[in-house]
Amino acid sequence: MKRAYLSVIIGVLTISGCLSKIPDKKNLNNQKNDIKMTTLTTYLLLDGNCKQAMEFYKSVFGGELTTTEVGESPMKNYFPEALQNRVVNARLVSSAVDISASDWLRPTETRIQGNTVCLYLSGGTAEELKTLYNKLSDGANITDPLMEQPFGIYGALNDKFGVRWMFQANK
Repeated sequence: MKRAYLSVIIGVLTISGCLSKIPDKKNLNNQKNDIKMTTLTTYLLLDGNCKQAMEFYKSVFGGELTTTEVGESPMKNYFPEALQNRVVNARLVSSAVDISASDWLRPTETRIQGNTVCLYLSGGTAEELKTLYNKLSDGANITDPLMEQPFGIYGALNDKFGVRWMFQANK
């Protein structure tokens, strides 16, 4: 339990994320025991221009950018043809920033200011993520129940204060 809180604090202080592996990125997890910790990073939801936005941020901050389109991902069969070229995940890591992003992939929901930036808890164990998810679920609007997906464990909610949270851990 204490480790979960510590990992969130470390994530906030370092602005570190771990959805994708970035070469030469300093590992802030417990290297001695090789234990992965849940970390917190900023996640942007963009309107079909994720790739262009992240390339722009790369030109500003430098670093390494990785992107995955829907059609290249394990989720490709869950989306219509019209969304296959959209970015399902992008991550920019530099000495100044660690930003994750994707294109808006909810055609039945309207993208409005306020639901396009969220706090993203990733990595760690499924148990650790479940504990944090359950605690943040108190009074929340659950938009995506925490469950196993083809890419790992995923869930999302808007907490009782209206803050959007996304959760992800690898299988």
